[in-house]
Amino acid sequence: MARSVESIRRAALGTLGAVLVLVGVALLVLPGPGLLLVFAGVVLLARAVPALDRFVAPVREQAMRAAEESVSSPWRVAGSVLVGLFLVGAGVVWGLVPRVPYSGWATGASLIISGCVLFALLVWSHRRVRAARRRSPSTSG
Repeated sequence: MARSVESIRRAALGTLGAVLVLVGVALLVLPGPGLLLVFAGVVLLARAVPALDRFVAPVREQAMRAAEESVSSPWRVAGSVLVGLFLVGAGVVWGLVPRVPYSGWATGASLIISGCVLFALLVWSHRRVRAARRRSPSTSG
């Protein structure tokens, strides 16, 4: 019984990890937190398949560097906020206006959720960078 529960857990982690990696790869060229989703997917895949654990550290390093770069200047933050607002606005339009292609709340909700995820990751990245900057002077002195 415990063996089948472990198999189900590993299959679920592997499936969710693979989906996150695929969505993250798509978001590398689309607006969104691509590398962070790839990192989350690789972590889940490594929990399902321990042989993949060696890929976690390099992907984590790249994802954290991308998160820091996304809030490295006020212009980048402003651009990210504008993209998030555009996604939320487009989601509302797609949900309310029946004449747009693929209209409906399924498309609209996915755009709104994408905007909200972008905002959440932007706040997370900003807090992380700000905390690292506060720690930095105390360690160098």
